[in-house]
Amino acid sequence: MSVFDLFKKKTSSDVAKDRLKLLLVSDRANCTPELMEMIKNDIIKVISKYMEIDAEGLDIQITQTESDGNNGTVPALYANIPIRDLKHKE
Repeated sequence: MSVFDLFKKKTSSDVAKDRLKLLLVSDRANCTPELMEMIKNDIIKVISKYMEIDAEGLDIQITQTESDGNNGTVPALYANIPIRDLKHKE
C-alpha cells in the first residue's frame, strides 16, 4: 500500500466488499448492530470527558487480526475517532 492509496477514491464495488467483510466479521464475533451502537455510544461518552471529538465522523468496526499466539485470526475492535481539541482541566 502506498501513500497515494490513502487518497484514491473507492469504487462502489470496493465499498460493497468492505461492507460485506464487516458484516461477516461482525457475524463471526456475534456482535449485533445494536451492540455496535451501544459500544459506539459508550466510547463517545468516555472519550468526550477528555477530548472534544467529532461524533459524526466516528468510525468503529470489528476487523480480523492475527493473534499473538499463532492461533489464526481473531476479531479486533478498530476505532477511528476524529479529535477536535483536548479539554483542559481548570
